[in-house]
Amino acid sequence: SMYQPALAGYENNIHCIATAVNQLSAAIFTIIGYCTVQERMHEFLAVATAHLLRLGQENEKDAKHRDSIYILLHRFVEESPFLTMNLLETCFPYIVLRNSYNIAYKPKKEKKKKEEDTTY
Repeated sequence: SMYQPALAGYENNIHCIATAVNQLSAAIFTIIGYCTVQERMHEFLAVATAHLLRLGQENEKDAKHRDSIYILLHRFVEESPFLTMNLLETCFPYIVLRNSYNIAYKPKKEKKKKEEDTTY
């Protein structure tokens, strides 16, 4: 699913996953009581960002959707009461997020031209 700047979200409402995961994790970790919710969310963010960065290096065929996933990760952190942008920046480069937003907000004509230029 591609990020739609005009909607400030995704056509299939995948951006709702960020809110759902934040709410469910708070409820589950509070009930379990194993560790604090904040500790578990920090751990989740570290694992998620490590896997996203690894996938970004390995799989070039899904590159057009990768930027949308990075934007979704950013929204997840923004909506979380347990995570901060400072924490995200410690495990995920901000330049990658900025480039993802730049690609998403480019006019469609420029995007198509860029895709045509890279296609052989």
